[in-house]
Amino acid sequence: LNTTTMEGIEMEPTLETVKAIVILDNDGRRILSRYYSNNFQLLKDQQAFEEKLFAKTHKANTEIVMLEGMTAVYKNNVDLFFYVIGTQTENELLLLNVLNGLYETLSQILKRNIEKQGLFEHMETVMLLLDELVDGGIVMETDSAVLLQRIAVKVDDGGFSEQSVANVLQNAKESLRWSLLK
Repeated sequence: LNTTTMEGIEMEPTLETVKAIVILDNDGRRILSRYYSNNFQLLKDQQAFEEKLFAKTHKANTEIVMLEGMTAVYKNNVDLFFYVIGTQTENELLLLNVLNGLYETLSQILKRNIEKQGLFEHMETVMLLLDELVDGGIVMETDSAVLLQRIAVKVDDGGFSEQSVANVLQNAKESLRWSLLK
């Protein structure tokens, strides 16, 4: 592979563009995080980085920050901060695309009411979403419609469909009946 020099930094081309995805509450406490980089192997390193990241962003009015050789794009709402982190040479638009995919999909899962309580209530789905969004630092998918389909969430008018649960139960009953009649 060829190396590219950018701003005096030699780097190998790689598909591993995302170094971390972090969700913090409005007090800077971790709700959920996935680290894909060897830079943050220890929990204390992750927590120290998250503290610095939150301190730099919780009152800022920007979407992109540089911290410790990393580029972080973020969004915040009522009581949550969402971060997608890459290297300092990473394309910010790519990182922002990942962030938007995460945020839009969460918005549909949580019925456009993205708050800490809703995130806790759907934590399994959120973790599955992160796995479908980024795998080992490689961006897999950012389109919210495709992500919703991959995590098998049925959405109707921006929220979970009551009908989809009823259909699953009805199909299970019919399958049980057929298996008992045979």
